[in-house]
This record gives sequence, C-alpha cells and structure tokens, in this order.
Amino acid sequence: MSQQPPPPPPPPPPPGYLRLTVQGNFMLSMITPSIQLDGYPVAAKYGQNVYPVVPGVHQVAGYAQWMWRYGHAQQQFQVAPGQTVDVFYAAPALTFIGGRIGFEKQRTPGLLALLLVLGGILAVLVGLVVLVAVSA
Repeated sequence: MSQQPPPPPPPPPPPGYLRLTVQGNFMLSMITPSIQLDGYPVAAKYGQNVYPVVPGVHQVAGYAQWMWRYGHAQQQFQVAPGQTVDVFYAAPALTFIGGRIGFEKQRTPGLLALLLVLGGILAVLVGLVVLVAVSA
C-alpha cells in the first residue's frame, strides 16, 4: 500500500513595498541620512527608495551622522500583500534636533532656528562693516 506524498506548501504571498522618500538633497546637508528597515541598514539615497517587504508589521528608522548620530526618527507601518506604503523622512537642519518621519511629507526640523542663527551672524558682520566704515 503506497502513501500519497504530501501536497506542496502553498506559494508565499506576494511582497508588499515600502516607498521611502528621503527628503532634502546632498547639496544642502552634505550628509545622506542612514536608513534601517526592521533594525537592518539598507541602502538609501535622497528621493524615493523602494524596498520589498513581506506582508506584516515593520519598522523603518532614519538618522544622519556627522561626528555623532542625530536626527533619529522611526515609524512603524503595516503592509498587505501587493500594497505599497509611502513613508517620508526629513533629517534636521541642525545636529541637536530630532528628525521627522511619517506617512505625509515632513517639514525640515530646525530650519527656522538655522535661519535665525545665520541671520544673526549676518547682522553682526554687517554691523562690523558699518562700524569700520564709520570709524575710518
């Protein structure tokens, strides 16, 4: 009496996709943020990055690193078979501020503070030039 072989396992479900948009550009920050997907580093560039993922719950994190890590932000997301989930990450303009991540386009954290600091420096320089011109 021969036994029938067991049926083959069902095929795996089709993958889902994470479409991560790293906001900003290299000319402004000079540093490309690092991205981790489920705790593992993945290659990333400014603009859209698409990663296949198995259906389920995942976590994406981003940070920038110059002398130290800064701008850390993380987002948990769920993806169904064949679904594409959009996530946006923005690194901060200053190294002492956290980054932003979410399902909608993010504003650059710390941009106003950076502009105020640069404006203050410019005002001091203009004041010095005027002071030197008046005293000459």
